Amino acid sequence: MPAPRPARRPLAAVLAATAAVLLGASLLAAPPAAAAPDGPAPGSPGAKSTWTEADKTGFGTARARRSNVWFTLQRGRVGEVFYPDLSTPSVRSLELVVTDGRRFTDRESVDMRPATTRPDARSLRFRQVGGRAGRYRIVKQVTTDARRAALVVRVRLQSLDGRRYRLFVRHDPALNNGGMDDRARTVGRTLVASDGQVATALRSRPRLGASSNGYVGRASDGWRDLRRDHRLDRRHRSAGPGNVVQTARVSRVTGLPGRQRATLTLGFGRRPAAARATAAASARTAWSSIQRRYDRGWHRYLASLKRVPASAAPVRRQYLASALVLAAAEDKRNPGAVVASPSAPWVWGDEVPDLSSPSGAYHLVWSRDSYEFGSAMWAMGDKAAARRIVDWLFRVQQKPDGSFPQNSDVEGEPVWSELQLDEVALPIVLARLTGKTDRATYRGVKRAATFLERFRDEETGRPAPFSPQERWENQSGYSPNSIAAQIAGLVCAADIARRNGDQESAGRWLRLADRWASQVKGWTVTTNGPLSTRPYFLRLTKNGLPDTASPYEMGDGGPVSIDQRRVVDPSFLALTRWGILPANDPVIASSLAVVDQELKVQTPNGPFWRRFSFDGYGETREGRQWEITEPGTGTTLGRAWPLLTGERGEQEVAAGRDASSYLAAVAAAANESDMISEQVWDGRPPTGRPCCQLGENTRAATPLVWSHGLVVRLAWSMQRGRPADQQDVVARRYLD
Repeated sequence: MPAPRPARRPLAAVLAATAAVLLGASLLAAPPAAAAPDGPAPGSPGAKSTWTEADKTGFGTARARRSNVWFTLQRGRVGEVFYPDLSTPSVRSLELVVTDGRRFTDRESVDMRPATTRPDARSLRFRQVGGRAGRYRIVKQVTTDARRAALVVRVRLQSLDGRRYRLFVRHDPALNNGGMDDRARTVGRTLVASDGQVATALRSRPRLGASSNGYVGRASDGWRDLRRDHRLDRRHRSAGPGNVVQTARVSRVTGLPGRQRATLTLGFGRRPAAARATAAASARTAWSSIQRRYDRGWHRYLASLKRVPASAAPVRRQYLASALVLAAAEDKRNPGAVVASPSAPWVWGDEVPDLSSPSGAYHLVWSRDSYEFGSAMWAMGDKAAARRIVDWLFRVQQKPDGSFPQNSDVEGEPVWSELQLDEVALPIVLARLTGKTDRATYRGVKRAATFLERFRDEETGRPAPFSPQERWENQSGYSPNSIAAQIAGLVCAADIARRNGDQESAGRWLRLADRWASQVKGWTVTTNGPLSTRPYFLRLTKNGLPDTASPYEMGDGGPVSIDQRRVVDPSFLALTRWGILPANDPVIASSLAVVDQELKVQTPNGPFWRRFSFDGYGETREGRQWEITEPGTGTTLGRAWPLLTGERGEQEVAAGRDASSYLAAVAAAANESDMISEQVWDGRPPTGRPCCQLGENTRAATPLVWSHGLVVRLAWSMQRGRPADQQDVVARRYLD
């Protein structure tokens, strides 16, 4: 029997009922994106704040000084962003998240592993390409705004399968060099964060949609929310103080044609209102203008330098990258302050609270490193920058007693407290190299030279070039490298003294330099060591008696007690580079043979050297990060250093031999975006999975500005046929 037919309803009523059903279904299916965010987030203070790993794939900033923002790239994301200076990271990361809303949610640093390159060899603009095979592709370009303190990221999300995707941005601030006391909130369509004198404002074009402020690692963390059900359900208007994180959807971007592009702008300022104004002004500027101004600034800088020397023609791209990195590492608010690296490797960034928060380590200024940078800049033609370094060292960093701190922030405030005599001497050498012999500079030079002259060996109480730390910073003693720096420093100080009419000081310093030059072998060359039947230089001696065992503890997990005659390093080459010993000196030759036997590593990229025997400053055998270990454990192993290959190349130049293979090796160690690390993997058999490919960057500090300085300086040494920083006033005195 057929069912009875229902009574007819008016068409309007049917349409109204249908609309109500559809509306109800849509409300059930859609995330509450249009609703206002909830109140403050729960979960304070969040997980412990750390920094991203040090193996950066990019480092950039606009050339213009008004844009005092520097960025790094790591694992496909934007890593630390520095503001207002290069000793102050204020962002931990800025990265993208892509979801289809139903089955998967991908985060750049976790799921994508994008490739990073520099599309313009004459600029520090970077391009990152990643995504999910067959689903979507992301292309980003990263710069800063040359006219203001803002980071700008141009994004293209392209759907490869015709599906719609949702694009989110995740911002993890760590303002004012610390991530545990930030505050975050949503103001209209802008994400604002603040801590004391630093604030950020993140906005997008097209604008940001649904957003949330939460705590890292807690339920209020937008990434955890998205990963749970692929929707941003738990949304909070504010969070903090604590380790806050901000998440927002980039509206309208789906990956389909016409809905693929966005520009993210992160503005900085001393207060939230200033940061918002900066972000708004930058966001009103077309991406094409941002990119053009950024690239043009670096093009003009390179055009102001000497042309790339013929010696560097085979490695032109890496030479240009090195020149750019050297220039970018100079602080803009404190001209002349150049940091060692925009990174915090291993435990410096994520393990030891008193080391990682506030961060320090490599984004500090060492006067020794400043010498390395300044001499490279002088060689490549940036004479103004080299002279700014001299001015900053003597006017800002030098201590009242004439010495220099182990390191300092870019404002000159000492951070680590040890004394290294090469760091007292090398500013003098750089002053003379750059022609800074004026009376004001001489006042600082005289204080430094007088400090060296009056310094006493703690054991004997006599004047001696015994350094409380040598250049690798974990041993005291008579170091051939430190002694070479002091001899060169005293000779250069004497020359500057004569130019300023101080003949008495000049004569006194020259006599002292001559005495030390005549004694350097007696302090540091062993004739009965176990590594060779011929005399050879030691890394250092504890007692100035190189034919005695005088055992000492290595540090960094090395042997508890080691005969000083068993420990070598190649830093004695400073004696030939600066013209104190001839390059063909027989002890130099025998020492090179020992160093090659003990420390040389042959890789597909060329030869590299470890710092010294039993070095423990590097990854474990399994490729895990370096950490502070107990003496004698041997848990970590120091790897090979590209900068030592550069110094070996300078020795070859001094000896009249071809050094092109050494320059090629340092350049080949660069990663895909031309950044060179502190260390490369050295191939000693790991007990587990190695961290890296043989001869390629490890997770040490990248880029290490010193490594880039050696690319430039070695190229110019090869071009000139003599070490680029060797000064006639020293070489004539001891080589002629």
